[in-house]
Amino acid sequence: MSTDTQASADIRPFHVDVPEEKLDELRQRIGATRWPSKELVGDRSQGVQRETLQTLARYWLDEYDSGRVEARLNALPQFVTEIDGADVHFIHVKSSHENALPLIMTHGWPGSVIELIDSVGPLTDPTAHGGGAEDAFHLVLPSLPGYGLSGEPVEIGWDLGRTAQAWAELMRRLRYTRYVAQGGDVGAGVTDAMSRQAPEGLIGIHTNLLVPALNGPMPTDTDEERASAAQIATFGKSGNGYFVEMATRPQTIGYALLDSPIALAAWMIDHDTDAYYKIASAFGGQPSGNLTRDHILDNITLYWLTGTGASAARSYWEAYGPDAPAASQQPLPATAIPFGFTTFPGEIWRTPRSWVEASYPNVIYFNAVDKGGHFAAWEEPELFSTEIRAAFRSLR
Repeated sequence: MSTDTQASADIRPFHVDVPEEKLDELRQRIGATRWPSKELVGDRSQGVQRETLQTLARYWLDEYDSGRVEARLNALPQFVTEIDGADVHFIHVKSSHENALPLIMTHGWPGSVIELIDSVGPLTDPTAHGGGAEDAFHLVLPSLPGYGLSGEPVEIGWDLGRTAQAWAELMRRLRYTRYVAQGGDVGAGVTDAMSRQAPEGLIGIHTNLLVPALNGPMPTDTDEERASAAQIATFGKSGNGYFVEMATRPQTIGYALLDSPIALAAWMIDHDTDAYYKIASAFGGQPSGNLTRDHILDNITLYWLTGTGASAARSYWEAYGPDAPAASQQPLPATAIPFGFTTFPGEIWRTPRSWVEASYPNVIYFNAVDKGGHFAAWEEPELFSTEIRAAFRSLR
């Protein structure tokens, strides 16, 4: 990976350059994998199933075009800037449509900017995707510190709030004085923090994961609310092993993530049940929407080539770990910044509107759609983009 050194001091153009020897090493390590015996159950209750991972490994080794990551990223304008001691990589695509609204959109874990780039076209050029010119955005897609092409933090303290402050500074450097923000998963946490900090210029946010539901019990007065609470309880009982490990011992899992590409792949696809089975189906020849085996491996390959499995894991320690500095801080109160939310049926829990309205004082948009899951932007980029356009339409 390299940067253009003939650029300005504040924001420099960025170009991905992957040495062939790195790709050769990746293939060698995949081929040298030591496999455990098969799981003793017929489902994913013991973790990622061996057949799924071996199918992934064969495709990664024998058929996957390992140059895809470099080509897909370099097809978009990329930049890097140092903010608060960390190099922040970001994609910045300006719309050709007049009066486009600036939008900063944040990925999550185990994602990267890879999960968002298929939304670039629908958001910056909506007229080519069934929308109107008045719905266009100038799009900013930063890589979280420690993820992918951004630099690794060299000190503790890079929690959700500090990242939110960095994003506000990024938009200031880009000279955007009026903008909106969106995020899912970890990106929802950053976006929520931005709304609570209320930086100058931020006029609205949208998320597809309700952050306050992670921080304590929500109302359970209706059947819908009780069903959602039950989904969260199930996740906490049998689906959040990755969350607990990264929030408490990220360095421990980091050794495997940096040493074995198959360990990295297993860790990254062992997410919520809906996402896992969709990924497994993709490698069985039945992808769910845009969640194809090539797109899945683009994301995993980016983590491998940048060696950011451990540093990304540490972001959970920073945000949710009981020993992190953020653990002693009380969250800022919600502000009156306009808030929009979309609930996708395959998400870890399906959020009721009542929870959204109990969490944010100025809900301007809520919609429940009929397809998509935790990786909504990845799986259904056209639907996802339609939701973003609708959520912010009243703010133009």
